[in-house]
Amino acid sequence: MPGLAQKARLSYPEGMDSIFFDTPPAPPERFNMAAHVLARAGDRPDRTALAIVSPMGAARWRYGALAQAVEGIAAGLLASGLGPGDRLLMRLGNEVEFPLTYLAAIWAGILPIPASAALSVPEITRIAAETRPAAIVAAPDVSLPDGYDGWVIPALALREMETTPPVAPAMGDPDRPAYIIYTSGTSGQPRGVVHAHRAVWARQMMWQGWYGLTPDDRLLHAGAFNWAYTLGTGLMDPWAIGATALIPAEGVTSDQIPLLLKRYDATIFAAAPGVYRQILERCEMPDLPRLRHGLSAGEKMSARIRAAWQAATGTEVHEALGMTECSTYLSGSPDRPAPFGSIGFPQAGRRIAVLAPDGEAVPRGTPGTLGIHASDPGLMLGYLDAPEETAERYLGEWFLTGDTVRMDEDGALAYLGRADDMMNAGGYRVSPLEVEAVLNTHPGIAESACAEVEVKADTTVIAAFYTGPEPLPAAELAGFAAERLAHYKCPRIFVHLAALPRSGNGKIDRKSLRRQPLT
Repeated sequence: MPGLAQKARLSYPEGMDSIFFDTPPAPPERFNMAAHVLARAGDRPDRTALAIVSPMGAARWRYGALAQAVEGIAAGLLASGLGPGDRLLMRLGNEVEFPLTYLAAIWAGILPIPASAALSVPEITRIAAETRPAAIVAAPDVSLPDGYDGWVIPALALREMETTPPVAPAMGDPDRPAYIIYTSGTSGQPRGVVHAHRAVWARQMMWQGWYGLTPDDRLLHAGAFNWAYTLGTGLMDPWAIGATALIPAEGVTSDQIPLLLKRYDATIFAAAPGVYRQILERCEMPDLPRLRHGLSAGEKMSARIRAAWQAATGTEVHEALGMTECSTYLSGSPDRPAPFGSIGFPQAGRRIAVLAPDGEAVPRGTPGTLGIHASDPGLMLGYLDAPEETAERYLGEWFLTGDTVRMDEDGALAYLGRADDMMNAGGYRVSPLEVEAVLNTHPGIAESACAEVEVKADTTVIAAFYTGPEPLPAAELAGFAAERLAHYKCPRIFVHLAALPRSGNGKIDRKSLRRQPLT
C-alpha cells in the first residue's frame, strides 16, 4: 500500500485524554480515483475481478474486461457530449452497469451521482432538483424525476459504449470533486455529500484496520450493486487490491447466501447485521472451510447475533463504525479484534477524538461526541451547495460525527448511539443500545429497540419495542431489566411488534418507533 503506514503509530497524549492522532496517508499529487481502483488490472488481466453468483451459476468478469468496459464507457460518455465537471445522475438497477458507469464517469472527470433504484419519484425528483445533472443514465424500470425533460442516456447504450476505443483517465488534484452521494436520511432529510478523488485512497486504511484484505481474497458482499456499502466494501476495495468480488445475483435470498459462500469459496463475508440475523434464522450453516471472517456495518450488531454466527461458522465478525461523510474509521480487525462491548479501535492513519461540548477531548471512560480531524483524507469536501451547513458540523479542527462514544483505557471505543437517539431518564443520558443489549438476552425476545417516547405533555419515558413468538407480560420484562440495569435505565413501557420498523437500508427507524402506538 504505497503511502500508507505499515504499522500503526499509536499516539496518545499524556493525561489519557480520549484522542488518537496518527499520520494519514497522502495521495499522489496527480490522481484519479477510478484509475487507482483499476491499477491492478494491467498485471492480472485474466484473473476474475467480479463474479455475479447464484445457486444456478455465475457470470464472471475478468480484470482485463472490467478495465476495458470502464475505459470504453468513459470514452462513450465523453463522445456523447458530457464533459469533465458535468454531473451524471445514475438511475440503474442491481446490475453490473452500475459500478461500471460509476467508475467510467470518474475516469472521465464526470461526477456520478449514484442513487438507489428503490427511491420513489418524489425522492429522486428532489435529488435531481438539488444536483441539476447534465444527464441521467437510466434503466427502463427505474423511477425518473417527475417532469424531467432533459437528456436521458438509456442503460442499453452503456453496453455499446463498452467497446469504444479507450481514453486516458482524467488526472488532477486529489482534492477535486469526484462524486456526489446522498446520506441515508436516518437522522433527517437526506443530504448530498461531495467527495474528493482522495476518498478512495483513504479507504486503504480499512484494508488491514477492518477487512484483513489481501489480493488472494474472495469477498462476498450480500448487498446490491447500487448500495454504497456494497459499492465500497464489496467492489472498490477488492478491485483496488486485486482481489475477487462476489455479488449475489438479483433474486438471491438470504437463506441461499450460505450455499454461495461455500460454492464460490468465499474467504470474507460482508453484510448488514439484519442479513446475518436472517441467515441464522432461516437456514442451517454448511461447513465453510475457506471462510476466514465476516464484516458488519450499517448499524450495531447485537451480541446475540455475533455469538450465534461464531457458533454456527467458527468465524469472528469484525464490525466497523462509519458514515457517508467519511466511510469507516473505527473497527475491529483480524489483527486486532474489538474487545467485548466495543466497536473497535481507530484505524491506523486516523485522527479522532471524543469531545466535550467545548471541543476539548474528554478523559478516558467519559462519553462524548466522536470527532474526525479535518485532515482525514476520507472526509467529505462538504454538503452539496451548503457551506453553512457544512461549517456547522465542525468544532474547531474536528468534524462532529453525531455519534456518542466512550474511549476505554486501552483505546477501544464503545458505541453508545447517535446523539439524537440518546434517551433522557430523570436527567441521565441513556444509550438505547445498552438497554437493547440486555433485553436481547431474554429468551422470549428475538430483537428489541428502545426510544424515548412522550406519554403526556412534558413527560417522556423509555419504551422498549420487541419482537418474539408472542407478547410477554410487562411485569416479567420489567423485572428482567431491573435485575440487570440501573433503575433509571429500565424501560417503563414494553410493546410487542410483529417486526421492528426499518429504513430503506435496513437500519432501525427510531423516529418511527417514537410514533408507534403504546398499547
